[in-house]
This record gives sequence, structure tokens and C-alpha cells, in this order.
Amino acid sequence: MRLTERAHMQVVAAVEPGATVVDATAGNGWDTLFLARCVGPTGRVYAFEVQPQGVVATRQRLQEADMAARVHLIAEGHEHLAKTLGAQKAPALAAVMFNLGYLPGSDKSVTTQPHNTVQALDAALRWLAPGGLLSVLAYRGHAGGDAEYDAVRLWMGRRAGEGHAVQLEASAGPVLMLLRACPGTSEPESDTGND
Repeated sequence: MRLTERAHMQVVAAVEPGATVVDATAGNGWDTLFLARCVGPTGRVYAFEVQPQGVVATRQRLQEADMAARVHLIAEGHEHLAKTLGAQKAPALAAVMFNLGYLPGSDKSVTTQPHNTVQALDAALRWLAPGGLLSVLAYRGHAGGDAEYDAVRLWMGRRAGEGHAVQLEASAGPVLMLLRACPGTSEPESDTGND
């Protein structure tokens, strides 16, 4: 089974209809569409995509599936997660998905960056509901991919030390890292921070 399918299985188990979730890296919209189906007509998906090509592809995919009303598509990088969720007064999140690297079918030199990803992970954890799921699929082997994987792995290791349940599944290239928020996770902060 592919790691993307494993990530989807974990998210399905964590997300109930009506939940609020985030696709931190919408890309071409496949995970965004998957999340829109998970949350149902009363749920909400916040999807972040910095590349215009990805925003267009995601919007088109959602419209074709008649799911666009469930998704708030944000044409910004995931480092703006806390600012956006604070401005929207979003509730605690049932799940947050990251699929790192570059946008398939686009310029491979434009990739997610370790600093921005760690900033987004910090924000995602602050907004994650107790028992909520954080899923990160990191790709090694492309320019910058190993450094980003290392940064996320270290971030996950620190969170495991704080009592969160962390699981890693590796293949020859990609690595799936899952974090389930411990019961003591705090509710989202009321201010928007400096993100």
C-alpha cells in the first residue's frame, strides 16, 4: 500500500462529518478533495497552496466534484496557517495534512522549505484538537528534500517527548510521519500571532 493511502486511512479514522481540517499543501487538489469528502456537507476544509497553477487545479477539481463550497482555498503558503485560522475564528482541527516537496507537473526547483514547514507544524499543533491527527508525507532525494525531512523528523521527535503519539513509516524515498495529539493539547489561541 502506498504511503498516501496509509495517510488517508489514518485521516478517515480521525475525521467525522462536520469536522474542520486543513490541507497545508493543496498541490493539485487530490488531498483537498479527499478531505472535503471526509468532512461532509457540514464540515470545513482550509487548503493552502502558494503556486497559482496549484490553486487553479485544486479549484477545478473541487468544482468538478461539486465540493467547492466545503473548502476555503487560500492562495498562500502554509506558513500563514495560524494567521488565516485566527482571522477565520476556526474551531480546533480534527486533522492537518502536509504533502511536502514540489508541485507535480511544475517547476521542481520550487519546493516547500524547512523553516516554513516547521512554522506551519507549530501552528497546526496549536490548533489540533485533543486526539487530532497531523500527517506529514516528506520526500527525500530531491533538492532540499533531505533537509526538510530531517527538520520534520527532529520536530516530531521533540513532540514525542512532550507526550504526543508519533509514528513513522518509511519507504525507499518518501516517509510518512503521523502525530496524534495527546489529550492535554490546548485549544487554539485567540490571537492571530505574528505568522
